[in-house]
Amino acid sequence: MSEGSKLVLDVTDDTFKEKVIDCDVPVLVDFWAPWCGPCRMVGPVVAEIAEQYEGQIQVFKVNTDENPQVASQYGIRSIPTLMIFKGGQRVDMVVGAVPKTTLATTLEKYL
Repeated sequence: MSEGSKLVLDVTDDTFKEKVIDCDVPVLVDFWAPWCGPCRMVGPVVAEIAEQYEGQIQVFKVNTDENPQVASQYGIRSIPTLMIFKGGQRVDMVVGAVPKTTLATTLEKYL
């Protein structure tokens, strides 16, 4: 289920390394689940960020219910958790439903 942006793609346990870790631009990953209210609130914000930074970053969503391996690998305890990866490393994270400005400010540091 995507929140209306073709720029926000799903990534799974199987494709995470290829799409996120091996990516040559900064990556924003939204760890979410369908039953999570705050996740649904942050979905449109993530879509707006994807559009605002199109060409500069990649944006992916990970359904933590369907992809427990990646969630557990990165110690996801509460969702939504938004992680920023650069050069294959997790460089930052934001937990909870945050305003677009907060997310943009965090991302700007890595562009």
